[in-house]
Amino acid sequence: MNLDIRNKIGTVGPPVCGNRVRVGEDGELEVTGLGVFSRYHNNPEATAEAFTADGWFRTGDIGSIDADGWVRITGRKKELIVTAGGKNVSPNILEDRLRGHPLVSQVLVIGDGEPFISALVTLDKEMLPQWLANHNLPEMDVTTAAAHPQVLAALDRAVARTNRAVSRAESIRTYRVLTSDFTEANGLLTPSLKVKRSLVMETYADAIAEIYSTTKKGPQE
Repeated sequence: MNLDIRNKIGTVGPPVCGNRVRVGEDGELEVTGLGVFSRYHNNPEATAEAFTADGWFRTGDIGSIDADGWVRITGRKKELIVTAGGKNVSPNILEDRLRGHPLVSQVLVIGDGEPFISALVTLDKEMLPQWLANHNLPEMDVTTAAAHPQVLAALDRAVARTNRAVSRAESIRTYRVLTSDFTEANGLLTPSLKVKRSLVMETYADAIAEIYSTTKKGPQE
């Protein structure tokens, strides 16, 4: 944890006293110490799955540890995307950065088993009118805005800024703007407002297929 007098923005802090953290070969954070349980009761299979051979607990988080021992969490192991070229990509970094643009409501980064990373993007209908006014553009609905050249140009710039945080192999090469948002009402968000990845991919399977069918011969690693 971070302390008031000793902290680093963007990290969760160093391990608390009596605990240790390390990064496994696959980038997963592993922990051991006083705050970690030793085993599952009468469930050796679950214990073997949750712990390494030398007894460190697999957290399921992907992250890093800096030279001072501060821990940074960048994603969840189960959400890692593995491209056709074998590159492990954590979608959370890209999604969080791109979601910070005022035009953007939700983002789903995709590319598992594909030659490159892409994204599905939805527009924030509440922020859209103000953004249009700020850019001297006429009023328009989300469907019209999703195809408007100036809106797309703004999103292009947002994607370019987002990609600065990752390597070329991890960067978003293309995206599609959807005309409907991910919401709890339509079942695409959980009650805690997390995107239901598998359901979104199933719902928009045609859009995803179109991305990769029309750009298979595009940039690859």
